[in-house]
Amino acid sequence: MASDLQQRKTSIVFTAMDVNGDGFLERADFEALTDRWEGIRGGAGHARLREIMMRWWDALRASSDENDDHRVSVDEVLSVVDNLGTMLDLVVATAELMFEAVDEDGDGQVSAPEYARMIHAWTGNDAPTDAVFARLDLNGDGSISKSEFVSHWVEFWAGDDEDAPGTHVFGEV
Repeated sequence: MASDLQQRKTSIVFTAMDVNGDGFLERADFEALTDRWEGIRGGAGHARLREIMMRWWDALRASSDENDDHRVSVDEVLSVVDNLGTMLDLVVATAELMFEAVDEDGDGQVSAPEYARMIHAWTGNDAPTDAVFARLDLNGDGSISKSEFVSHWVEFWAGDDEDAPGTHVFGEV
C-alpha cells in the first residue's frame, strides 16, 4: 500500500493533470496539459513535446488502467506507485523523456526558467519556484543536470522520504 507521503505526492500531480476535473486521467488530459505547456513555452519543439507527453500517457495507461477503460483513476495510479520500486526501468525511461521535454534548448541542463515553465504548465499557476529549484540543484551550479533530474523523478515516484529533494520535483508537497 502506498504510504501517506506517496499518496499526497500522487494526488498533487494527479489533480494537476486531471484537466477536466472528472477524477480520471485520459488521453485528452495529457493533450490539454501539452497544449498548456506549448502555450507557455512558445517557440519550436511542439511536435517532440507532444510525442513525449503521449508516450507518458501510453506508459501510464499500460501500467495502470486495470479495467482497460482508457482512463486511469487515482486509485489505479496509487496501485502502480506502490510497486514502482520493481519497475525502476520504466520510471527512469519516463524521467529521461521528461528531461528532454523540460530542457527546451537541448543544452543538457534544466535552467530555472525552464523548470518554472514546467511547473506553471503542470499547475496552471505562477507559483514561485526559486526555493524548490535551489533544493533540486544539488551542486548549486544554477541548473539541473539530466542525472539530477532522473534521480529526483525516481525519488518523487518511487521514494518515501519527505526530506529528499526529489519529493518536491513538482513543487512543494
